Amino acid sequence: MKKRKRSLKQLAALCLTGTVMLTLASCVPKAEADKNLLSTQESDIRTVNLFGPMEKSKPDAENTARTAFDLTIAMAEEQLGVKVDYRTYTAENFQEKTYDDVTLDRVRNHMDDLYLLNPDTIQILGSEGSLMDLSSLESAQNLREIVKTANFVDGKLVAIPQEIVAHGLFVNQDLFDQYGLELPETPEDFLECCRVFQENGIQTPVGANRWWLENFVFAQAYADLYNGGNTQAEIAALNSGERKYSDYMRPGFEFLQELIDRGYIDAQKAYVSEAIEAEGPDFLAQKTPFFMAYWGAANTDTAYGNPDFKLQVIGFPSSRGQMPVVSMTGYGVGAGSEHAEDAMRTLDVILSDEALQVYSERNKVISPSKNVEVDCIPALQPLNDKIKENIYVLGSNAGMKIEQWGNTCLIVRELLNGASVDACMEAFDKLQEESLR
Repeated sequence: MKKRKRSLKQLAALCLTGTVMLTLASCVPKAEADKNLLSTQESDIRTVNLFGPMEKSKPDAENTARTAFDLTIAMAEEQLGVKVDYRTYTAENFQEKTYDDVTLDRVRNHMDDLYLLNPDTIQILGSEGSLMDLSSLESAQNLREIVKTANFVDGKLVAIPQEIVAHGLFVNQDLFDQYGLELPETPEDFLECCRVFQENGIQTPVGANRWWLENFVFAQAYADLYNGGNTQAEIAALNSGERKYSDYMRPGFEFLQELIDRGYIDAQKAYVSEAIEAEGPDFLAQKTPFFMAYWGAANTDTAYGNPDFKLQVIGFPSSRGQMPVVSMTGYGVGAGSEHAEDAMRTLDVILSDEALQVYSERNKVISPSKNVEVDCIPALQPLNDKIKENIYVLGSNAGMKIEQWGNTCLIVRELLNGASVDACMEAFDKLQEESLR
């Protein structure tokens, strides 16, 4: 049981890298791949080793996200005269070790230079002093505050992403129009919408899976913390034990329990359902008006880009209205890496406004740079507007002593499996007690 829980927690964290690196096989067209070739002699090329969850590009596969990343790497290789070697994680190579297990081991043993890291490993490695401080990079001066808040550990900026991953509530606007409903702002609004849908024959209004229900919890738990003007003081109080995480989390868990009790969520189905695969078909078939996913799932070349109805992606209900939930992976440089200087310079290029413009336009994502804006599809505009206004909560924050995303996901799963709200709060209290030791 202990081993199973550990694997689930790390798989939940790996889902975050999965929203950035979408498949194991990927490519760039040959003409673009040729840009990686330097005119200098092989013996003169300095190498930077990058560890991530994917294979290097393969000419016969197609992956938009990977193509965009490769283009930014090509920019660094051309500008700096370096060669970036991809070292990758695959489950068969590492057997029982998860991606997070492997990255922790590789960073601590100085096996690579650049790493794509999940939030929990950013937090662990940052607190150990195993990652370089990136705040001196020129590109770091252009970062949105949301990125700095999420990736500062002990006063150091230890990781920077190429994109901000925003999670939202996917809504069938046609069904709302059919029943004369307004899009929900608060938890009470959401419950009322579910009541109306259920009374009109939609038996289970919320399409849910075992990974993303924590978004409802984060939106309610941290709406005031991240939007009330006292963020750092509240986080400090949580880290010191002066405040309890369970006090923040309780309203969100009580809300989920009410959704379950009223039959608006099928807890048994959600407990075993994978993201998108299980509840996605019902949403596309207009059997459920609500579904939750990340920003990229709404784009035209992914799962929900062309539904047979008007799609809207909004924030999750909270006391402050619709609230986007943001999670972040990030690139870090190992403090003991062999090619630290070249790795830092490489990272500075791929995170420059020029490179991020290429990456963001190609992937239609939110850039970490405040200077880079990309037009989004109409369905995503409500979510995008909130983030532009700096209205959001973080589902991952390396500055908190308790890892948020994976732990909350696991405790939500206990609720789905029949645990009481009080038992779930005791689990948070135990995690906090362990962090204070």
